[in-house]
Amino acid sequence: MKFLTFIAILVLIWLIGLFAFADRVRSYAPAAEPARADAIVALTGPSAERVNAAIRLLEQDKGRRVLISGVNREVRRQELRALTPGSTRLFNCCVDLGFEAEDTVGNAQEIAAWADSKGYDSLIVVTSDYHMPRALTEIRAAAPGVELTPYAVETPSLDDSHWWRAAVTARRMTLEYMKYLAAMARAAVGGGGPSAPQLVDAPVEKAA
Repeated sequence: MKFLTFIAILVLIWLIGLFAFADRVRSYAPAAEPARADAIVALTGPSAERVNAAIRLLEQDKGRRVLISGVNREVRRQELRALTPGSTRLFNCCVDLGFEAEDTVGNAQEIAAWADSKGYDSLIVVTSDYHMPRALTEIRAAAPGVELTPYAVETPSLDDSHWWRAAVTARRMTLEYMKYLAAMARAAVGGGGPSAPQLVDAPVEKAA
């Protein structure tokens, strides 16, 4: 009986944590206007909107450069540039591509190494709202001295306060919550750290 009570308490704590996590996710979007940082980082995802948002911030002078982390090795620079709005010259001068990251842990290591190599102390982090808590946790573990400002891309299907009623949104939120808990556990034991990612730097020139 005591064992069943213990399991029931654990399940209740887990459920409370899930709904608290969902509220946090929903609070990230729509994103507030961020203060200027040293640079901007975008974690690639299922659509080009994360990259587009980062380029828009660069156009608004919210940072000196952009790192697009987790770029597919088969994607050429000009192909990625064609998918993003804004100044071609700005993209050419001030956007770096990272090809090493294959997951969020890899993103964090790539971002940490890039920020360290550039001497950046503050970053605007661009990713989807549901991915933001885990991304921030992993980046903080890899780059503990860097100030992070979240700038979330909204996922419309998760904007509904009754997200748990639909199987698709409930599954996405639950899966991301479990990944977030794993990230928290890794951070607690000191996981993550800068590595030497393969970065393609843009040629250095003054933006128009």
